[in-house]
Parts: sequence; structure tokens; C-alpha cells
Amino acid sequence: MTKDLTKGNVTKALLLFAYPMILGNLLQQCYNIADSFIVGKFLGSGALAAVGSAYTLMTFITSVIIGLCMGSGSVFSLWFGRNDTAMLRNSIAVSFLFIGGFTVIVNGLIFGEIDIILHILNVPTDIYGSMREYVWVIFFGVFFVFLYNYSAFLLRSVGNSMIPLCFLGGAAVINIMLDILFVVTFGMGIKGAALATVIAQAVSGVGLGAYVLIKETWLLPKIGEVKMSRETVFGVVRNSLAACVQQSVMNFGILMIQGLVNSFGTAVMAAFAAAVKIDSFAYMPAQEFGNAFSLFISQNHGGGKRDRVREGLRKAVKISSVFCLCVSVIIFFLSPRLMQIFVRAEETDIISIGVGYLRIEGSFYIGIGILFLLYGFYRGIEKPEMSLILTVISLGTRVLLAYVLSPVPFIGVKGIWWAVPIGWLLADITGMVYLRNALKGGDIME
Repeated sequence: MTKDLTKGNVTKALLLFAYPMILGNLLQQCYNIADSFIVGKFLGSGALAAVGSAYTLMTFITSVIIGLCMGSGSVFSLWFGRNDTAMLRNSIAVSFLFIGGFTVIVNGLIFGEIDIILHILNVPTDIYGSMREYVWVIFFGVFFVFLYNYSAFLLRSVGNSMIPLCFLGGAAVINIMLDILFVVTFGMGIKGAALATVIAQAVSGVGLGAYVLIKETWLLPKIGEVKMSRETVFGVVRNSLAACVQQSVMNFGILMIQGLVNSFGTAVMAAFAAAVKIDSFAYMPAQEFGNAFSLFISQNHGGGKRDRVREGLRKAVKISSVFCLCVSVIIFFLSPRLMQIFVRAEETDIISIGVGYLRIEGSFYIGIGILFLLYGFYRGIEKPEMSLILTVISLGTRVLLAYVLSPVPFIGVKGIWWAVPIGWLLADITGMVYLRNALKGGDIME
């Protein structure tokens, strides 16, 4: 089941292709949100802080793998747009060996360095044991994250965004059911929440991989057909590494922020853990729309549809901007109630800190919405290095300002919150100025 994104109404094609990806990613957020909700309500703020900090760590590690899969997906879309099945299959073979081998190595290394990683994150001693127990289990899901995301980006690259959604939806339901069973019924504590997530990840990863093997055999390269040509290897490695570095830089910056947040104590950690779940859920549709937009651009760029690429850019900016403005209004007014989803009502200090974060960052979602589109656009036109540059500007500014402003007595932790939208703004300005100049020069898609 494929979809040619180089034909038909641009707005309709973008929305129909993007909505399963958006819904799927929202469901993926349910993995950790389910953990946070149940842990926060039944195990308390200390356990919530441990899960939240572990979530940031796990996101950083998996972002490396997801970035590699994302970059390969752009390559697959290009060859699909060019109707070159042989190069598509070659790229699939090369990328699977490359990313799969990398995942196995990384997974082995992180198990051996857990204590060093936790010390770097400044994890408070009162939750160190809980967090270590949680991450030891959650790391077993890394390979399943690879299986799911590799298969998902492969299917999406040829226009099939619905099947990954189906598998992820099933996994999200399993995750929530197992959370309740392990934590509430069996009393397994924080380890039960981690185990529930790993099992759900296994279901989605193995299940979607099996679907590709059984139902999409035309994508599978035969051993005799695979040619490790310079063009294939270079295309896969260049795009995969650029997207990987972009994702890892982005999440490494967030990891550094987590370490700074941890230095303010358990209350701020718990507030940040809950607020980040709400924050991620709020702007995730814009992020996934940017990923769908990237694959749309890749197919049309590969097919030589320059006018369609330009039209897609204009329409995508309008769609994303309207969505982000609406979400900003919702988050600003409902943040106190949203915080109480994860935090007990009597923990007013934690709720107040979280509301402050959400109202500052949530007011500027249009900034990150535009930034996600710029990331996707540059990946789609085979300029992934530009996406990396914008990420470095955004996260570099965020980390620098956070560490400069937060020690100031009358600013404190709010300096961390304000650093975020300022970083988005600077990256947006850079990306749009470069795009405008390149379009005038006529070389943006050369």
C-alpha cells in the first residue's frame, strides 16, 4: 500500500499523509505519559521525578537511532520519487545493516555505563536507586525502538503512513493496560512501569517488522541484487548521519538542561517531568507534521516537481502556524488543570513551577512549528547539513542562556524556561534568511 505524493491537491496530500503520523506519534508519547500518570498518582513525586529524568535520558539515546532511520527515510523517498526500485532496495539493505549494527553496539555500551551516565545527570541521592532500577529495564527496549522506527520510516517513505499507526496504537493500549497491571495490581513499583513500556515497544517493533517482511516483499532486496555502490553508501550514510547528529544534538542539549534542572532539587525535577510530558504532547503534532512534510518534499524533489515543492512549503507554513497558535492558547489557559493530571492537587509548589514553564514556552509554539518545517524542508531537498546547523543554533542558544540566566537570583529557574523560545527564534530567522536568499539565487534545489 503506497501513495504517490507527487500528484493531486497539495494541501489534501499533506494532511492525509500527515495525520496518521501525527496520531501515531501522539500515541507513542502515551508510552511515557502512562508511566508518568500512574507513577505520579500511585508512587509519588519522587518516583515521578525519576521517571521524568529517565525519559529525557532514554529520549536522547533513542533519538540517535531515530535520527538514523529518519535520514534513511529521506533517501528512500528520493528513490521512490524517481521510480528507481533497484536503488531503493539497495539503500534499504545498506541502511538496515548500518543502523541495526550501530544499535546493537550502542545498546551494549549503555548497559555498561549506567552509573557514569546517572552521575553526569546529577541525579539526587534520594531518587538515584529508583532511577537506576527504571533505566536498567527500559534500556532493553532500545532495539525494539530501532525495529519500529526503521520499518515505520521505510513504509512512510513510499507513502504508507497508516500501517505504522495501527501497530503503534495497539502497543499504546498494551502499555497502559500493563502499567495498571504491574504497578497498581501487582505492586511492582517503578520497575513495573518500565517493563510495561518495553513489552509495548517489543510488540510495535517486532510486529511492524514482520508486516514489512510478509506484506511488502517488493521492498526487500535479494542478496544477488544488492550492490554496495559508492552512490548508495554515500547517500545513506550522509543523510542518516546528518539527521542522527541533528537529533542527538537536539536531545543532548535537552539532556544538559535536565542536568541543570536536577540541580534545583526534587520539586523542580517533578514539575519539569510533568510539564515536559504536556509540552511534548502539545507540540508533537507540529513535529510530526514536519516529518511528513519532509517526506512529501523528498518525493517531489526526487521527481523533479519544483513548483510543487514551493507550493508545499507555502501551504505547510500556513497549516503549522494556525495549529501552533491554537495550541498555545489552550496550554496557556489550561496548564494548571493539565499539571494535575500528573501531580496531586495538594502539591501546589510543583504545580506552580510546572505552570510557569508551560506558560512561558507554550506561548511561542509557532517558533518551533516553523523550525520543524525548516528541518524537514532541508532534509527533503538533500541539504541535511542545514538542518543540523539550525539545531545547533537553537539548542546552543538554549543551553548557553539557561546556564547563564538560571544562577541569577531574581531569575532562577525561569531563565531555563525563557531560553527555549529565544533559541527557536534565532534558528527560525537563520533558516528563513538562508531560504529566501537561496530561492532568489535559484539554487535551493540544485
